[in-house]
Amino acid sequence: MEKIHQATTAPITIMEVCGTHTMSIFRHGIKNILPEAITLLSGPGCPVCVTPQGEIDAVMELAARDEVILTTFGDLLRVPGRHGSLYDMRAKGADIRMVYSPMDAVAMAKANPDREVVFTGIGFETTAPTTALALLDAKKKCIKNFSLFSQHKLTPPALSAVLQGAGKRIDALLLPGHVSVIIGEEGFQNVFQDHPMPSAVTGFEPVDILGAILSIMKMKASKKTTLTNLYGRAVQPEGNPRARGIMGTVFEVNDSTWRGIGEIPRSGLAIQGAFAPFDARKKFGVHVEESASPKGCKCGEILTARMTPPECPLFGSLCTPSKPVGPCMVSSEGSCAAAFKYGN
Repeated sequence: MEKIHQATTAPITIMEVCGTHTMSIFRHGIKNILPEAITLLSGPGCPVCVTPQGEIDAVMELAARDEVILTTFGDLLRVPGRHGSLYDMRAKGADIRMVYSPMDAVAMAKANPDREVVFTGIGFETTAPTTALALLDAKKKCIKNFSLFSQHKLTPPALSAVLQGAGKRIDALLLPGHVSVIIGEEGFQNVFQDHPMPSAVTGFEPVDILGAILSIMKMKASKKTTLTNLYGRAVQPEGNPRARGIMGTVFEVNDSTWRGIGEIPRSGLAIQGAFAPFDARKKFGVHVEESASPKGCKCGEILTARMTPPECPLFGSLCTPSKPVGPCMVSSEGSCAAAFKYGN
């Protein structure tokens, strides 16, 4: 921290891309001890938060079907939809179950052969390989009553889109450690080439984050623009080729819509034709309609670093963790949830 203060000679705005970084920064009070010249802004690093409202509503339509057991990670349960949340639907009798792994959903389908078990696959490159493994397992075991509603997304295209719209407001990047485990620092090379700025892949402990900020400040002082990996204990330059190979077996890259950004070319993962029987969108004829975000919700602006949570007029008053208006106040990786819980 002393070295950071010594190296800080001019204002700088750093965007942490990962929601887990956001939570750690708030939890450990890092913003409070940094020099005033350093501004940290959150990026599109919360998977549930960047899922557009139309897809949230489509998931709820699936959950309303009598023959469906909808399985999901816990973050999605309380995200508000057009007619309440999945948590509200479960209270009214819908069969919605929280799981800790997509493999749990496959096991549930095997145990309930008379029901259709749907898993909502929300996440970035970090979770997509395990979802792909679940589909491979279901196909191998001929479990025909299991399907996936894929909402998986790819981080680099979204980061490029945010930086394109941000102009010169972002000076440096804290890059996500978990995503980099899969795609490596090399996975961000195209982003870095288009938007050269001090950038550091780092872990999630306070010393990891502070070390990355110090590295960025040294780069800025020496007028260097370098993409560096400070998370070598987990991230290899090339990432994890085997995990990406598993993803490539099951998924194909497609255009995808992101909350607050819109459609980004080649930023999503759709289920390949060989696995079409396990595609919930096709099996149930799901049509995702455009849906407006909740009135007054500024989640889109927060995800694209155009606003901080306290600047939202609903924050802490009409929008709280016990009564959220948007997903950024619900998810464990949401900027608003982190700011509300640890901001004071």
